[in-house]
Amino acid sequence: MGAAALVVSAAVTAPAAPATATTAVSRTAGPGTGTATPALVDGIREEAPEARTAADAARAHLAAREDRYRIADPARDLRPAGTLASGGRETVRLQQTHHGVPVLGGQYLVRMERRDGRRIVTGTSGRYFTGLRTATTAGIDDALAVERAVDAVGRDLAARDFTAGPDDGDAGTPLTGTSHGLVVVPRGTGVLTRHITVRGTGPAGGEPVLREVYIDARAGYPVLQYSGIHTFTAPTTAPGSAARALADEPAPGTAGSGVRLDGTTVPLAVTHDESRDAYVLRDRTRIQSDPAHVLATWDARGHWASDLSGAWPDDLQEVASPAPRFGTEATESGAVDAHWAAGQVYDYYRTAFGRDSLDGHGMTVNSVVGATDYGQPYVNAFWDGQKMVYGSGDAEYRPLSAALDVVGHEMTHGVITASADLVYAGQSGAMNEAIADYFGNAIETDARRVPMDDPASGLIGETLCRTEDPRACAFRDLNDGRTTAGSFLGVGFGTDNGGVHLNSTIFAGALWDIREELGPRLADAVVYKALTEYLTPLDGFTQGRDAVLAAAKRLGAGGRGLAAVRKAFTAHGIVPHWEQALGIDSDVLLPRVTTYDSRLGAGGGWWVAATSDESGSEPYSVWAGRTDGKGQLRLMSPDDGRYHVNPATDGTTVVWQAHGPTGVEILARPLAGGPVRTLWQGRGAGPALGVDGDIVTFAYANHGGRAGVAYLSLKDPSDVVTIGGGTYHRATFPAVSHGRIVYQDRQRVSAVYESTTRLIDVATGEETVLQKAAPGTTLGPTALTADHAYWLLDAVDQNGTTALRRAALDGSDVTDLSPETGPDALNVSEVTAGADAVTMVARTPAAEISNAALSKLWQFTPDRKGDGTRRARVSCNRGEQIFAAAAGRTRVVWQDATTGTGDVVTRARPSGTCA
Repeated sequence: MGAAALVVSAAVTAPAAPATATTAVSRTAGPGTGTATPALVDGIREEAPEARTAADAARAHLAAREDRYRIADPARDLRPAGTLASGGRETVRLQQTHHGVPVLGGQYLVRMERRDGRRIVTGTSGRYFTGLRTATTAGIDDALAVERAVDAVGRDLAARDFTAGPDDGDAGTPLTGTSHGLVVVPRGTGVLTRHITVRGTGPAGGEPVLREVYIDARAGYPVLQYSGIHTFTAPTTAPGSAARALADEPAPGTAGSGVRLDGTTVPLAVTHDESRDAYVLRDRTRIQSDPAHVLATWDARGHWASDLSGAWPDDLQEVASPAPRFGTEATESGAVDAHWAAGQVYDYYRTAFGRDSLDGHGMTVNSVVGATDYGQPYVNAFWDGQKMVYGSGDAEYRPLSAALDVVGHEMTHGVITASADLVYAGQSGAMNEAIADYFGNAIETDARRVPMDDPASGLIGETLCRTEDPRACAFRDLNDGRTTAGSFLGVGFGTDNGGVHLNSTIFAGALWDIREELGPRLADAVVYKALTEYLTPLDGFTQGRDAVLAAAKRLGAGGRGLAAVRKAFTAHGIVPHWEQALGIDSDVLLPRVTTYDSRLGAGGGWWVAATSDESGSEPYSVWAGRTDGKGQLRLMSPDDGRYHVNPATDGTTVVWQAHGPTGVEILARPLAGGPVRTLWQGRGAGPALGVDGDIVTFAYANHGGRAGVAYLSLKDPSDVVTIGGGTYHRATFPAVSHGRIVYQDRQRVSAVYESTTRLIDVATGEETVLQKAAPGTTLGPTALTADHAYWLLDAVDQNGTTALRRAALDGSDVTDLSPETGPDALNVSEVTAGADAVTMVARTPAAEISNAALSKLWQFTPDRKGDGTRRARVSCNRGEQIFAAAAGRTRVVWQDATTGTGDVVTRARPSGTCA
């Protein structure tokens, strides 16, 4: 190695490895596992064994140094996943397999130089999981995995929209699934899953759906789910000079032109299509490696965004014109901007880095313009893994293709997919967004000649507004100064894919600071090198920092340059172990809950929750503990390979669901101990489940998503009473207390569907209609006490808020504790009630997602008149708060994501007003 310094770092403690250990505690798409393989080896110069290909040489190097890398058989367990070659350098990306099954995010990189016919290894990095032990024989087939994945996505979408399923049976299901085979999710010893992509349309809002779902291949339970749609917003020579030089030069080949939405006339490379006898926006001049590959722009006007995510409608056609000069129609749809900008972004990557198109191998670049939201304006854009889709814009925002930084952002998602492929969830997803923002903004900033020290240089999408000031119009600002300590927002994957937009400017801000300090040319090269030669799919902020530092060092940034890079990351709080500094104002009952989408329960001084082992590799089990935090936790569920979730308790009995390959069972066990009893079994069950003395109630689903409510007696569980579950009669959201059950009912009466909130006295069978909903109203979750019933409803469609309603048990005294309209209206999604307080989980309506707009707990307690209308925040924790369960008086138990993990926490009284 001569005088070169060997730098080795590992992901987690591994005594046998020559490494400095760090422990990742942040929420990522695939929690890490014990590994002895170093995360980064740099500063070496070691000759690789002779081999026919770069991949073979890389694997031979790893095999020859098993004492360092701890990879026993690289030739067997590492498949070639692409080689980036440039200027005598080769970076080999290798995909880990476990007994022949690919490992999610398991990639290892080997960097080499070619000298005099020899290969010299200069460094390695990535994630190779040495702790995997799982068997690779599946217990369920693809068909069942697809069915479970579609069900899981459908439940998630329905829960957001208070829907009991389609009114007219099973016709026209909007979701379909495609299996990609077995994948090992690298949690602990590994979880064998079937990877399913679910596509379609949301049942209520019509939003595009493209979900990546991983179903446990033995039990058939979803263990991971995130969106595969890389959206621009939540529900961006010298690299710069290349863009400037190309901005005003005519493209070679067939010369056309058009007017951008800002009024400037630009040259366009177009093609005369003989079959249509028209000129189309098809650029054959740029991609020289394959004459069949082009840059094309397609007209999607009349198509919904949901038609275009992961799909290609048969009637989609390239934007056309009778003459090479494209007119007003092409301008107003955003087609001229999209086509021109795609060429600029292609030229940037080609000129700055020698990259041939998004994949580096000359792939066709397709831009689709004019997408709408069910015919309404669509102010967004996305990359779906195949193409860019740009929304139509609205009265204030131009079509999204009108901003060069937006186009650069979306096309960079394609570059990321073809290189580090950062998983679009959690911290890796936030880095995916950050790097897309960085390059999108770098391209536009240089093209518009905006100085880096201009306060407006960091604005993303600021040119889209028709009348607003650019700063007011911008979607994000890379100069917003956000840090991990002051701004990081912990959320579950159901919210912004785990915070991919919420937290992106923390990392992007550091990169933008680096660009200001190092200058555009060097900074862009550093970030590109980090992306293509160091980062791997599951890396988080800390690994991203290490990758950028290593890339800067390799590019000769020097002492002052490296100091500037470190300073930028430190200023944004991205330092080792930064997650451990995040604090909360509540008491932790169960840390690091490693389950996916399981509710909590509480009652009689006890709480219940489902969790896995620390790494998340084991099927979930149900645990119980005292709400005051005293005593030992109690394991309630058997270790039988099934997933035990959604528990409830009344302080005497615990009930829960057990999901396995043959369906779902409702199980029960006394808190004091005793045998586990099976109360019910069926095809599927919703998350609503409750127990009160001898009564157990739960939501279930027949095939096709026909929702029903059931209740039974613990003394005689065979006597099950069911409600709904039919084609024209659905029932949802049951809650039980004091011998009564409240639920939501929807059924067809005289050819018209009616929705009602109903109460059953179980002892007498007497049923009371608490209220009939007005037409168009959707009804949501319920709660019940000795005196009142509570429920959620949405009566004003598309206004972004819902109401919390209360009524006496005879249906009188109906009032809205949290109205759907007015200055204090909230988007309420959950409700739980005790004798002294009712607590709701709600979001504050906002134009963009922020901490204030995340799900928070709000509690109503009696005021001086005793009518329960005094409202206060339960906790001021930053981050998402979900799955609330009333635990007596004003105490609440919930799952809190502030620290980046899902912790079960509690508070005995509200915090009050939060800043």
